[in-house]
Amino acid sequence: MHVPVLLPETIAALAPRAGGRYIDGTLGGGGHAEAILEKSGPDGALLGIDRDEAAVARCRERLSRFGSRFEAVHADFASMADVAAERGFSGVDGILLDLGVSSFQLDEADRGFSFRADGPLDMRMDRSRGETAAEWIAARADDPAGIARVLREYGEEPAAARIARAIAREQTQAPIESTARLAAVVEKAVGGRRGAARHPATRTFQAIRIAVNDELGQVSRAVEAALGLLAEGGVLAVITFHSLEDRIVKRAFAAHEGRDVSLQQGGSEWRGDLPAVERVLRRPVAPSEAETASNPRARSARLRAVRRIPAPAGVAAGASPRISPFPSPTCLSPRRTA
Repeated sequence: MHVPVLLPETIAALAPRAGGRYIDGTLGGGGHAEAILEKSGPDGALLGIDRDEAAVARCRERLSRFGSRFEAVHADFASMADVAAERGFSGVDGILLDLGVSSFQLDEADRGFSFRADGPLDMRMDRSRGETAAEWIAARADDPAGIARVLREYGEEPAAARIARAIAREQTQAPIESTARLAAVVEKAVGGRRGAARHPATRTFQAIRIAVNDELGQVSRAVEAALGLLAEGGVLAVITFHSLEDRIVKRAFAAHEGRDVSLQQGGSEWRGDLPAVERVLRRPVAPSEAETASNPRARSARLRAVRRIPAPAGVAAGASPRISPFPSPTCLSPRRTA
């Protein structure tokens, strides 16, 4: 059973109201969406999006009692502007992005996200497209330095080079096609668990999953799309689960929050990205001790939220440059041959 993380805190930040229009860009198990629909009754509407077809099907069944107030769409959240435009869903009052992997995905061995049970090395959030993790490794077996960059940048793995060389070596001997095989390769490369609380393959699995799903690129594009969809006064709430995606959200929010810069000739002017926002939460909210005790997977979650505000006086729409908060590493770009 998927337990929605930081549910009371998220609902408090979004403050759903009757007749409001909301988007849940990461439906998952539908827990957050259900709470938003309940709080925005009797006539609030919610557009739900998920790149996992199984999640969309589950939520259509779970939330069917809300009738036409709820619509679920199979798409990635970076495409939410197009999805919303196709459905005339503009001037949105609140948007939620609950990032990371759902409990359903982690607990289903055939999805390949976890090494706790052996399964095919897939890791795709959207199984209808893209290369699997096994295919990703196979395509880079002759480039251990590229694999190491991904493990270092996306997994913050200190033994990235050693693990990458082991993966490349094992792949040339026999294809790495299962979660158990990849976990064993990593464990052997770093010298075993040695009583560590966390399995030595944890960072490697995270890094490859992020690469396969372009998670950081998706987050960056989704935040910008969401801010553009909000009506003035609308709130964007984002729940992150590791420092890389949290950094993207933090930088994007800071860029749109902007700042007043003193001018040599006197006075000041606002500089930042449009649309302008203000913080709803002074600092990121973490789960309580009680929540992490009942749901250990929530322990790394952080909630940030901002509210769209009118552009500062004298600032024309589109006047400020767009800042790229987290450029993708070159190792994720398609390799070119001369």
